[in-house]
Amino acid sequence: MAEPVKDDDLNPEQTPGFKVGEKKTIDEYQQLDAQDESLRKWKESLGLATGKDLSDPSDPRTCIILALTLETADRPPIVIDLSQPGQVEKLRSEPFTIKENAQFHLKIKFKVQHQILSGLKLIQKFTRMGLSHGQQEMIGSYAPNTADKPFYEVSFAEQDAPGGLMGRGKYNATAKFVDDDKVQHLMFEWSFEVKKDW
Repeated sequence: MAEPVKDDDLNPEQTPGFKVGEKKTIDEYQQLDAQDESLRKWKESLGLATGKDLSDPSDPRTCIILALTLETADRPPIVIDLSQPGQVEKLRSEPFTIKENAQFHLKIKFKVQHQILSGLKLIQKFTRMGLSHGQQEMIGSYAPNTADKPFYEVSFAEQDAPGGLMGRGKYNATAKFVDDDKVQHLMFEWSFEVKKDW
């Protein structure tokens, strides 16, 4: 399932003194301190006990990335439906085009099943002309999806595309979704080209 990654840019950042809490089942969380009002509200914020669990017993994955979307004000969103065969491979072979200096952001749609997902992160490494840059985005912790909440969507902070003669060109990236338990849920390569226009 989880494969070790040799590149430090693709390993999660460590927070000094942080320890991942003890694993508990959904039932254990639901019974935990039933009289504690603040804990009850915290559990509700995670989506515990709010509808029928949609976990697929035949699918052992905890987190399923369903779609990636590139959004910008200048054009319609580009949606990659990862539930369709061949889409992960297509990310590498068919680069996105981004207009130089354009503001854009990524959005992900995902599903959680079987247990609480703790500390999901997106870690990316961008390379161009021999230079590389690592980036980590915290997504958060989520309860398994229910009929009331069949999937989650998270939008990342807006970014500015590079610009000018040195900024234009093709960028390659490696990305992975990993959680606090260091379980890798999806790893893929993708690329984009910064051009003068769309």
